[in-house]
Amino acid sequence: MLAMNKDLLAIFEYLEREKGIKRDVIIGAIEEALHVAARKSIKGLINISVKVDAKSGGIEVFAQKEVVDEVTIPEEEITLEEAQELNPHCEIGDWVDIEATPEDFGRIAAQTARQVIAQKLRSAERDVIYEEYRHRINELISGTVKRIVRGATLIVDLGKVEAILPERFYPKLERYNVGERVYALLYEVRDTENGGAEVVLSRSHPEFVKQLFLQEVPELEDGTITIERIVRDAGYRTKLAVTSNDPKVDPVGACVGVRGTRVKNVIREINNEKIDIIPFVNDKVQLLEHALAPIEIKKININEDETKIYIVVDDENYPIVLGKRGMNTRLCGSLVEIELDVQRMSEYQAAMNLQRAQLALMDDPTLDEKLDIDGMGMIVETLITAGFDTPRKVLAASSTELSTAAEISTDLAEKVLEEVQQKRL
Repeated sequence: MLAMNKDLLAIFEYLEREKGIKRDVIIGAIEEALHVAARKSIKGLINISVKVDAKSGGIEVFAQKEVVDEVTIPEEEITLEEAQELNPHCEIGDWVDIEATPEDFGRIAAQTARQVIAQKLRSAERDVIYEEYRHRINELISGTVKRIVRGATLIVDLGKVEAILPERFYPKLERYNVGERVYALLYEVRDTENGGAEVVLSRSHPEFVKQLFLQEVPELEDGTITIERIVRDAGYRTKLAVTSNDPKVDPVGACVGVRGTRVKNVIREINNEKIDIIPFVNDKVQLLEHALAPIEIKKININEDETKIYIVVDDENYPIVLGKRGMNTRLCGSLVEIELDVQRMSEYQAAMNLQRAQLALMDDPTLDEKLDIDGMGMIVETLITAGFDTPRKVLAASSTELSTAAEISTDLAEKVLEEVQQKRL
C-alpha cells in the first residue's frame, strides 16, 4: 500500500465539509479514474482493481490470478502453494488478489486525482445540487454576491453552492457590489456543458413578486385568496388579478393591508416598482376595465376571433394608458390575455367623420328616405324638426351640429351618428 496521502485526505474533508459530497462518492470517482491509469501502467496482468483507503488516503492496485496446479501463463495464474501464503483458505480454481502497485504509481495517482477533482466530481456535486435545490424551485432564497462576471452577471454564494443571477434576470436599475446580500427567487436548477449543475436565481420573474406577496398575505398562504394572473415588466410595473374564496374577504384589500403595509413591504423589496392589484373576472372586457381604472374606456370592440381588443380613450388619458414605451398597454394585454390596441378619441372621431362623409356621398336611395332610428323616436322627431330628416343629412353633419340643433348632449349626438352609420355598413 502507498503511504498516507495527505493531499487526498484534505480533498475528502474539504468536499465533505464545504460541498456536502459524501466521501464514498469521492472515492468511487477516484478509484474509477485510477483503474484506467493502472491498466495503462501495468502490462500483462488481468482483472486489475484499485482500492483507496477512506481513512488514510492510501492507494493499492491489485491483479487477480487463478489458482492452478501448474502455472503456464505467469501473468494470469498462481500455484496453490503461493496462493495459500496470501489466503490460507483458497483452493484450486479460486481467484486471488495479488498486489501489483507500480513503483511510480504515487505520482500517477496524484495527477489522476487532480483530474478527477476537475472532471468526475462535477457530476457528484451536481447530484448534491439537484438533491438540495430541485425541490425548492420558486422558493425565495438569500445569498451573498461573491463575484461579478460577464458584465453584470452575479455569482451568489448560497453556502454549499454558488448560484448564478444572470444580468437579464434582475431589473436594469438594480446595482450590486461584492459582499452585498441578495434576495431572489430560486428559478431553476439546470445542467451545464461541463457535466455539472447550477442554481439559477431571478429577481425579474413575476413569480418573485408572487412569492413576496405569499410571505406578506396570510390569506394567500391559506388559500382564502388566489392570485389568478400576474404579469410584470421588471423595474417598471407589476399587475396582479386576485379572487377570494370567501365572500367576506376583499381580495384587493387583503393584499394591500391596513394602511397599505403589506403591499408597501413588497414594493420596498422590488425597489419602489409600481404594483396594481385588481379584482379578477373571467370576462375580458370587464377585466380590462378593472386594469385601466379609474380611466374610462370610451369605445371598445373585440375582433371576431377574439385575438385583439380595440379601445378608445380621451386624449388626455392616452399617454397614461400607453405607458412608457407602450409598457402599460402590453402589460394590460398580457393580463387580459389578448392583444390591446389603443386609440385617441380625436383620432377615432376624425376617422369616423371621414367614413360618414364618404357614406353621405354614396349613390344610395335609402340615404334620402325619412330618418328612422330604433329606440330613439323622440330624438328622431327633434332632428327632423331641426332639418336633419334623412340619413344623408345626418351623416353629413358633425356631432356638434346635431347636438346644437336637437338640444341633446354631444355623447348622444355621437350615438345617433353611430346608429345611422352602422345601418349603412
